[in-house]
Amino acid sequence: MIRKPLLATAVATVVLAGSAACGAVENLSAGQKLDRAFGKLGKEHSLSFELDLDTDAKTLKALDAEAGTGEEMPDGAAELFSGARLSVSMQSKKPFDDSDDKDFTGMAVKFSGPGGDLFEYRVVGEYTYFRADVDAFAKTTGVPLPSAGELPESAGAFKKMIDGEWVKVATEELKKTRDEMEEMRAPEGGKPSAEPTPDAKAQKKLMKALREVIAREVDFKTSEGEGGTEHVMATTPFRTLLTELFDEIRPLAEELPPGAGLPTAEDLKEAPDKKVTADFTLRNGALTEVSVDLAELAENANVRKFALVLRVGKGEKATAPAGATEVKLDELVEGFFQGVSEEISTEEGFSETAQG
Repeated sequence: MIRKPLLATAVATVVLAGSAACGAVENLSAGQKLDRAFGKLGKEHSLSFELDLDTDAKTLKALDAEAGTGEEMPDGAAELFSGARLSVSMQSKKPFDDSDDKDFTGMAVKFSGPGGDLFEYRVVGEYTYFRADVDAFAKTTGVPLPSAGELPESAGAFKKMIDGEWVKVATEELKKTRDEMEEMRAPEGGKPSAEPTPDAKAQKKLMKALREVIAREVDFKTSEGEGGTEHVMATTPFRTLLTELFDEIRPLAEELPPGAGLPTAEDLKEAPDKKVTADFTLRNGALTEVSVDLAELAENANVRKFALVLRVGKGEKATAPAGATEVKLDELVEGFFQGVSEEISTEEGFSETAQG
């Protein structure tokens, strides 16, 4: 469902936002303003991001039908995605440009639908907190899912989590499990090798090449907005920009992390070459919002409103929720599989009764 339109959305946002972050077009004041705005983000100790689609359910269903998957998007799912919102807030002891894992003091991530919060997790101190609302998700999408009340008591902490209650797991335990999984994937059970990264010389060469592509293919314009804001518009032919950017990246493919497969020239021929515009909103020189208009990429005359919007603000301090139940990670995993197993057994029992 809606795979190609959403993929185009994600790629266009990364490319156009990245064009500014790369230091785009040094000889244009608009590019310099964006460069400075992104530079300010790196000096912050606290940031929040909110991502959503500026569209409606009817448009999403039209895009999904156009993708030709053979499956129609349910009305509930279209309502969910048109009203969905992903919120992220993070804090660090150091400016983000200078931060690594040990410097982050808190993080909160929340996925919400039209009717409220559906999933949330927070990293505070030594713990990571989780909760979900499966009932709300099922009602919103129309997709039947087992509720917490339908799961056996043996599902334990997992049952609490999907019923909207907070559970917490030691963050160190999560990191340990992640490391163990990476070791299992390593050759002959050995230590996973460090992910390759381009050396300083290669990075410098790549950035220079990307800036030249952006300077050549992206048009920047500025305009005054309401309430003392300023808008910088970046417009580019979508396929042309992608093709030239990947042509510059491809020689360094061996130095990129494993799994970072690059699309071929043949793959990119399928991308529309219509122009895409990103609207960057600045207030006092700071970035507050990015809106990428993707209606042209839909290649559907009925799609007039389809944009991805990213809002940027000051991050709120992540707090530990009261009353969270502490559990071990293996308890959550075990509870999940027991719940799934019970659900399958129940369905099989119903099926056998019906046949009898």
